[in-house]
Amino acid sequence: MFSQSEENYIKTIFHLGGTSSKGISTNSIAKKLKTKASSVTDMVKKLSEKNVVIYKKYQGVSLTDLGKKTATNIIRKHRLWEVFLVDKLNFSWDEVHEVAEQLEHIKSSKLIDELDAFLEYPTKDPHGDPIPDKEGNLSIVEKKLLSTLKISEKGICIGVKDSSTEFLKFLNKHEIALGKEIQITEQEPFDGSFTIRMDDKTLNISNKIADNLYIQQTHKQE
Repeated sequence: MFSQSEENYIKTIFHLGGTSSKGISTNSIAKKLKTKASSVTDMVKKLSEKNVVIYKKYQGVSLTDLGKKTATNIIRKHRLWEVFLVDKLNFSWDEVHEVAEQLEHIKSSKLIDELDAFLEYPTKDPHGDPIPDKEGNLSIVEKKLLSTLKISEKGICIGVKDSSTEFLKFLNKHEIALGKEIQITEQEPFDGSFTIRMDDKTLNISNKIADNLYIQQTHKQE
C-alpha cells in the first residue's frame, strides 16, 4: 500500500517517461510537482526502499516493474473516474481532472473492476487518452499534433496534450471536440497561426493551440 503522496510521485515519474531505461532527473520531478528537489530526493529514497523505483545519483530515477504496474493502476482509476463523471454525472471535460485526482487514490480493486464493467469497459477517457487494462497494458494510439499537418491535410481530433481547464474551456467555446474532423486550410508565415475548417466553418487558431491537439490523420496532401 502506498500513501497518496507516494502515488502522486509514482504517477508523475511514469508521465515523465519513467517506463524507459533512461532515468528521470529529480529536478524534472520537482518542477512537475512544484516542490523542492530535496523533497523529491527524500521521497525517491523511500520509494526505492519499497522497490518501485531505481535511483542512481546523477543518472536519475526509473520505475521498476512494480512501479510501472502501480503507475498504470493509478492512471486506470483516474481515467475510469473521468469517464464516469462525464458520461454518468454530466461533468464537462474541463471539470473532471481535479475530481478524478482525488478519486484515483481509492484502494478498493473490486470497486474499480465494477466501475469498469458498469461503464462497459471504455478504452479511452474524455480527453482521448487510453485507459490501461487490469494488467497494466496501455495501448499505443497512432497520433500526431495538428500543428504538424500541411495545407489541405486533415484528421480527426482524438485527444489533447494540454488538459488544463483554461485550454479545455477554449475548445468548448469554439466547439472543438473529440471526433471532430479538422482540415488545415492556411498557415500564417509570420506567427505560425493556422486557419482551419471544421463543421463547414472557418476558424483561426494559434500555433500553440494546434500544438496541443492530437489528431489521427485521414487525408494526406497530394
